[in-house]
Amino acid sequence: MSVQMVLLPVFVQIGLTFALLIGMVVARRKTLVSGETKIRDIALGEPNWPKGATQIANCYRNQFELPVLFYVLIALALPLRRADLFIVLMSWVFVVTRFAHAGVFVSSNDLGRRSTVWLAGVLVLLAMWIYFALKLLLLI
Repeated sequence: MSVQMVLLPVFVQIGLTFALLIGMVVARRKTLVSGETKIRDIALGEPNWPKGATQIANCYRNQFELPVLFYVLIALALPLRRADLFIVLMSWVFVVTRFAHAGVFVSSNDLGRRSTVWLAGVLVLLAMWIYFALKLLLLI
């Protein structure tokens, strides 16, 4: 697979992370400008942001949990020449689950739906890691 094909889902995932970062900044700024949140209430990192701003911030923070294992996998598979069609297709499935997870997280935040989508992403990533390990260790 070409480097571009392998890295495109990574760039899309990174785009999601930056979009959430920008959304978090906009939501927080809006609450500060409107007076809904006072600087003294959050200056030391206290969790005093309104619900909407907190949802986006939590979703943004979540992008530094499970996706890190995705980034590591691609960072290993690419130079070791183990990034094949399966890895690329599963990367796209993983990224789609991350978008779905983020969508639920910042909208309804329905824990049942969010957990189901999160678990789907976990299983996809687990399958990718097992495939990568078998391919690398057994040279398949």
